[in-house]
Amino acid sequence: MYFRIFLLLIGFPMMTQAGFLQRDVDFSNYDVPLYVQIVDQIKAKIAPRLGNGPLTRERYFIIPFAYQDRENHPEFSHSFISVIRVFADNNKHQKLTPGLPTRKYKNWEFEAFTISWLPRDFLTNPHLCVFDGPGSRLFPKNNKCPISPGRNFTLAETIKLSVDAKNAVAMWGPYEIRKEGFDLGVRRKRLLDGGTIKYRADDRLYRKDKIAISCFHAMAGLDELFPNGGLFGTGFMMWGFNGTTRALIEYAEKASNKGLLLDPVDVKKDRCVFVYAPAKEGSVPYNPAKHASAYHR
Repeated sequence: MYFRIFLLLIGFPMMTQAGFLQRDVDFSNYDVPLYVQIVDQIKAKIAPRLGNGPLTRERYFIIPFAYQDRENHPEFSHSFISVIRVFADNNKHQKLTPGLPTRKYKNWEFEAFTISWLPRDFLTNPHLCVFDGPGSRLFPKNNKCPISPGRNFTLAETIKLSVDAKNAVAMWGPYEIRKEGFDLGVRRKRLLDGGTIKYRADDRLYRKDKIAISCFHAMAGLDELFPNGGLFGTGFMMWGFNGTTRALIEYAEKASNKGLLLDPVDVKKDRCVFVYAPAKEGSVPYNPAKHASAYHR
């Protein structure tokens, strides 16, 4: 199975970057800020699933994300995930999640949060140390990158980071999950927000002892509180689109078997990509997808 995952993750991006796929870029929402484009897509995909009548039970969804630059450099790549709880109508006994504000869209009230794990000062110091030292990609003990205090960034903050870097952004889903999956996401968020877990992009020596984890492991493992594992430890080229794709494949294998993930996953067809374009209807510096939507702010 791991060999199949490896071929899927490595082969498809190589085909795309080599130009074997004809690319189509949609500029219809070019002047809409990227964050608004993304939120509008989430609303447009979830709303039909809730129906027009009263919502008789709570519904839960996850939306995995990634961003990366042209060469998928690890220091310019990121994996993150948003989690949504839609409340049932007229349920006076439902308990709100402490610390999460209640929001409203049309007739639905909902809670939402994002797991986007980065160094605490990343907004003002977006220079990520991933590998530093001879052979550090192969030998984790050679990596001199420091451990940093971490922080969970909001979806708006994270999208701003990608816009500032003019990266390509990918979104998968939304996928419906069971309440147990949502509850685990809340526990994961609280664990990270508690301050005991630090951030390190290369977490091979620190993840097992719960000292520090990467953005990928912060959002991976829908079926366990603190994920530990992955192909080749921290993962060979497991960052950016590849990292979130790998997490989704594991969701499909593990979480589906445990009944936590209710929707089927197709890592290719389910992906929406947004790409930076300096001018409307102009050339796109980097487009890793067959179909993409353009943004400039």
